[in-house]
Amino acid sequence: MTQKIALKATKRDNAKSKAKKLRSEGFIPAVLYGRGIANTDLSVEKLAFERVYAQAGESAIVQLEIDGAKQNVLVYEVQTEPISGAFAHIDFYQVRMDEEVEANIPLEFIGESEAVKALGGTLVKNMDEVLVSCLPGDLPQNIEVDLSLLKTFEDHITVGDLKVPARVKFVLEPETIVAGVSAPRSEEELAALDEKVEADVTKVEGVVKEAPATEGK
Repeated sequence: MTQKIALKATKRDNAKSKAKKLRSEGFIPAVLYGRGIANTDLSVEKLAFERVYAQAGESAIVQLEIDGAKQNVLVYEVQTEPISGAFAHIDFYQVRMDEEVEANIPLEFIGESEAVKALGGTLVKNMDEVLVSCLPGDLPQNIEVDLSLLKTFEDHITVGDLKVPARVKFVLEPETIVAGVSAPRSEEELAALDEKVEADVTKVEGVVKEAPATEGK
């Protein structure tokens, strides 16, 4: 069961003109929306949100308090500054505890693959989160992926292999591959790869480098 995490927010007016000023003062502009409610522009204290996001991510219920009124929300989307990585904007989605929601749950890879440890293979992760559907209160914090199931290069872990409570349903098909192990390349494959790289380099050099001009031209 996902625990509720508290966060305070304040309503704001004239959102676009104040966004830059808010960030300079240590706040993050945000918006709250949901089914059957009007969009509400908000501001959230930067340090408080950083603590909450580190704990909740986008898969835990947050009890958002706006001017004294409390409501259950998910952090639906977070925008960051391209250079600094600082939070630039937050989307909160108001949920009803009796209606199912869809959310991406982070995968936690545990254990060790025998195909990697003993056979020298390379672990291939096809995803780091998986989309589920359930009631908000049943959202898991994370889903474990047991890598010890990967004993040979033919083994794969699929969405259907992941263990979740019965009330949690996967949106992806059960056959969707989550992880596997690729075999190490043979000496013949490596030699062929080297030849291909050399050939590609030669082609590039042939385009880039011009033949020296002959005398008299």
